[in-house]
Amino acid sequence: MRARVIFALLLLAPACSGPRPTISIDGDSIKTHIQKLASDEMQGRAPGGKGEELATTYISDFFKSIGLETQLQPVPMVGLTSTAPRLELTGKRGKTTLKYGDDFVAWSKQEKDHVSANAELVFCGYGVVAPEYEWNDFKTDVKGKIIVVLINDPQLADQTKFGGKAMTYYGRWTYKLEEAARQGAAGALIIHETEFASYPWEVVRGSWSGEQFDIVRPDKGASTVPIQGWITRNVASAIFKSAGLDFEDMKKKALGQDFKPVPLGLTASVDINNEMRRVDSKNVIGVLEGSEKPGEYVIFTAHWDHLGIGEEQNGENIYHGAVDNASGVASMMEIARAAAKLQPRPKRSLVFMAVTGEEQGLLGSDYYADNPIFPLNKTLANINIDGANVYGRTDNHIEVVGYGYTTLEDILKEVAAQQQRTVVPDQAPEAGHYFRSDQFSFAKKGVPALYTKSVTSEDYKEYTAKRYHKPSDKFDPSWDMKAAALDAGALVQVALMVVNSDRWPEWKPGTEFRAIREESLKK
Repeated sequence: MRARVIFALLLLAPACSGPRPTISIDGDSIKTHIQKLASDEMQGRAPGGKGEELATTYISDFFKSIGLETQLQPVPMVGLTSTAPRLELTGKRGKTTLKYGDDFVAWSKQEKDHVSANAELVFCGYGVVAPEYEWNDFKTDVKGKIIVVLINDPQLADQTKFGGKAMTYYGRWTYKLEEAARQGAAGALIIHETEFASYPWEVVRGSWSGEQFDIVRPDKGASTVPIQGWITRNVASAIFKSAGLDFEDMKKKALGQDFKPVPLGLTASVDINNEMRRVDSKNVIGVLEGSEKPGEYVIFTAHWDHLGIGEEQNGENIYHGAVDNASGVASMMEIARAAAKLQPRPKRSLVFMAVTGEEQGLLGSDYYADNPIFPLNKTLANINIDGANVYGRTDNHIEVVGYGYTTLEDILKEVAAQQQRTVVPDQAPEAGHYFRSDQFSFAKKGVPALYTKSVTSEDYKEYTAKRYHKPSDKFDPSWDMKAAALDAGALVQVALMVVNSDRWPEWKPGTEFRAIREESLKK
């Protein structure tokens, strides 16, 4: 029996307008797309290789087959394969050598054959400068030093600073590396803790081993912090102990606004060799032109890329990325197919964009946001799909990641009620998922953005522990696509309500992106 879910779009047309349109989401077709995109043939879909060519061609050909206007947006990238065989720590008690993979991972995104550092280690708390919260972890100069920082942001009882339990962008590893560069540091080492990173060390080792990508920069990466890396919690604890400090005690002190950088009494030495290549990656774009206002848009996004071929685990080295994010792309493809059949066509244009480089730091969506094909001040909303619920179970609700941000969730509540489901806040706000996927690239530019999930906490924990960013994230023919079809149906209803409405979605009062949007709409 096919997992097909049919929705009546009751909210799209007034009662007097005749028969209401229906839209059908085929769960089994979603499953077929996942199987293809996550196959061994696709080689883990890393940018710049055979996997990219096969995946983007497959998606582009599908968009063309359902009648979308299709184009490819080139995204210039540089691929860097960094090798750092060891990291040496030297102090009063002698020298300690850390082992790559087991104790640390390190890389450089500077386009140089060789990058090295031999510098003092300094603990800089959370590595945050947040003037709006009167917070500065860099009260003393760290230029030329290697900073050691905690993951996440200060999770305070004082809810007026940062997000309390919920992570803000200040907690993301990308932010910490950006701030290290602004401070002139020679390097930045992030302390990994599974509870706060929301993934185990094996994910760090697998994700940051092998080729890394960045957008081609005019300065060839000179503005990035030269040495970037992670160390394990055990290594961090030993470093602090050698300095006569207690790791847990220093974490508590880092929660104070009066915290100042603490020298750790060690010099760190690391040499990185880079192999480099330039890559013309691409975003795949399909457009269903609107019938009345074709110059206004709602953009769906899902990232087609994953980690490619990497470190072998349990005899496998292809990082298939079936759930992350072949399933999201597959869902978007079926939403596009269903929307393309609608008569009459939606009033505004629907854009379906499979973006590159999400796993490398939202590169494809960031590049699009900086180089938009469709004006951002004419883009009503972004709806991002980063993973589909392949388990069939939903707990009868839909989680909104970034709950309380936009009026899109109010529309979703109406749609969910039709499905006899409720909308709830993200159940793991401390993981900072809103800043970890492609909707954030649009939000930073002021475009109201929606990101949802419906996987139960049990399924999510099991997936994160056993398959996330590992070769074991493989297609499973036993998957139940009922929930995936239900979620896709909800998202397409939200999109259709927006493109056919006289009202534009908005950021809610007090959100950090509202002022950006208001300013952009004046142009």
